[in-house]
Amino acid sequence: MERIKIQNIDKKFLRDTPSWENAPIPICMGGDLRALTFCCKPGSSLTFGYKCLRDTKLKEIGMSPTEFIKIKEEFSKKHNWFDDGTCFGSLAYCCMRKSGCNRRDPALKRRYPNKSKEEAMTEYFRLKKELAQIILEKSPNLLADEK
Repeated sequence: MERIKIQNIDKKFLRDTPSWENAPIPICMGGDLRALTFCCKPGSSLTFGYKCLRDTKLKEIGMSPTEFIKIKEEFSKKHNWFDDGTCFGSLAYCCMRKSGCNRRDPALKRRYPNKSKEEAMTEYFRLKKELAQIILEKSPNLLADEK
């Protein structure tokens, strides 16, 4: 996955997060395709929907919103990431906010009760990176060297 020409991406569009060096910022802020891992569930109204690029990027990679949801739901099931306290009912739809989120952070505490906040965030970003790779691997329009 790191072969998505990270060296060619402007550093202002990358963040180092716990367990994910050069993570993409959200798509709506200029992030690369890996940032789909931080996107909301299709079909739901969004406060900042006017700047949401999720559907445009899904079309670009040849993935339907239904397939995108399926990938995130299967990932949630595998990692026990469903949580009614989060937006859209799963940590798979949570955003990047390193500074904290009043929905995601309590869900992480419930999911990882024996981990410190830092350890939970490390696991969160590790799994988000894994989810990004799965999304790109299942994207029909991406060439092998872009995945």
